[in-house]
Amino acid sequence: MAIEIHEGTLLEALKVLKSVPEFDPLLESDYYEGKVKNKVHIILLAKIGEATVGCKVGYHKHKDGALYSWLGGVLPDYRKLGVAKALSDEMEVWALNKGYSKIRFKTLNRHKAMLAFALKNGFDIFNVKPKDELENYRIELVKHLK
Repeated sequence: MAIEIHEGTLLEALKVLKSVPEFDPLLESDYYEGKVKNKVHIILLAKIGEATVGCKVGYHKHKDGALYSWLGGVLPDYRKLGVAKALSDEMEVWALNKGYSKIRFKTLNRHKAMLAFALKNGFDIFNVKPKDELENYRIELVKHLK
């Protein structure tokens, strides 16, 4: 199964995320559009055959040379096939070409698979923000690009 990565639209990415259980429920599309509007951003889609199976959205948020990797997900039936890695690798290439020196993102403590993926792929935890329950603690990660 070949994974094809290409740039797409925010609406295409949101369509994918509607089928990713970790994003249930999604907010209105206006919220997401407002985050990337008038900002440098990248929206990547992953396809296997005719099916769009994953996405990754990043934008310029911080003033520290980092691209903020904001949204991303892979449909459950297509996990463990390298889709997330292919999306992440493509985002890193794009970020380097645009002059970014690192990629940052945050996740919740309950998303263990995302944390494992990030640590395995060179991200470091740089901050933890406590919330009401331990599972809702925000974990901030960074990867320095080469």
